[in-house]
Amino acid sequence: MAKKGLMIDYLLCTGCHTCEVACKLEHDLPTGFFGIKLADDKPWQIDENTWEYKWVPIPTQLCDLCAERTAEGKEPACVLQCCSHCMHYGTVAELAQKMDETARPCTMFTIKE
Repeated sequence: MAKKGLMIDYLLCTGCHTCEVACKLEHDLPTGFFGIKLADDKPWQIDENTWEYKWVPIPTQLCDLCAERTAEGKEPACVLQCCSHCMHYGTVAELAQKMDETARPCTMFTIKE
């Protein structure tokens, strides 16, 4: 079986926290525990009038890519609920091809076979 993973296109993330909420609800995680957590990349000045502010969704050690959902052929809850469609689930080969096509900085996390 091919390894599966999660690809996140950080340039599309709006910082809405929907992935965090979807994960917490799917896994019934208590306060302070996250399967995916948004980190904020503090604002930095690009030029005199332009500031950059980014959110970075990071899967934690509690992330199992929604093993029960994916075993049924469904997407992980974070991918399904992502408002900006910056998260993608698939085989490593599929995600690598998508990264090549995107030509933007993305990160791929592989978690299970």
